Amino acid sequence: MEITAALVKELRERTGAGMMDCKKALVDTCGDIEKSIDELRTKGLAKAAKKAGRVASEGVVVSYIHGKGRIGVLVEVNCETDFVGNTDEFRQLAYDIAMQVAASNPDYLSREEVPTEDLDREREVLRAQALEEGKPEKVIEKMVEGRIDKFYKEHCLLEQSFIKDPDKTVQQLIHESVAKIGENISVRRFTRYEVGEGIEKEQGDFAAEVMSQIKG
Repeated sequence: MEITAALVKELRERTGAGMMDCKKALVDTCGDIEKSIDELRTKGLAKAAKKAGRVASEGVVVSYIHGKGRIGVLVEVNCETDFVGNTDEFRQLAYDIAMQVAASNPDYLSREEVPTEDLDREREVLRAQALEEGKPEKVIEKMVEGRIDKFYKEHCLLEQSFIKDPDKTVQQLIHESVAKIGENISVRRFTRYEVGEGIEKEQGDFAAEVMSQIKG
């Protein structure tokens, strides 16, 4: 069954879960709305979405330093109460997100934060690539939008695959924590520093290096 935008919208309105979570649930259940609702509830995603509107002004600023000080990250992760902000589970979540930023180097927090001019420029490049590939005009726009979705997954922190469990996104990781902890949790901002940033040099596979440290 085709997973249409209307179907995703209906599930989102009924559960309050995120768009990508709704789409995945529908794909997993072959478009069955009721089974999708059950799946979202099982994962705690519907419950997490209902808490998303609550004010989260407490939390922590966590740092992560990679290797011998080559990469440094600061991340602010918010919750509703100081009590939760001081728990080991919450701080581990914040640390994991900081590690994610170090490894995956996102440019934006979410797709909503991508400037219009950046998206327009990316669409122009993708359209030119599709034309260069000889794709027919009638399918180019659909291809461009599909590649824009991939752009979000690569460049937006919340939509990136979580480095410790690639089967879930960072947003899904946060939703699972919300369901367990019982408070709204959000990433407010992050900063990533890299030694020699802006200077032309050979690039290493930082994601692989970070993961090797975790396994070590």
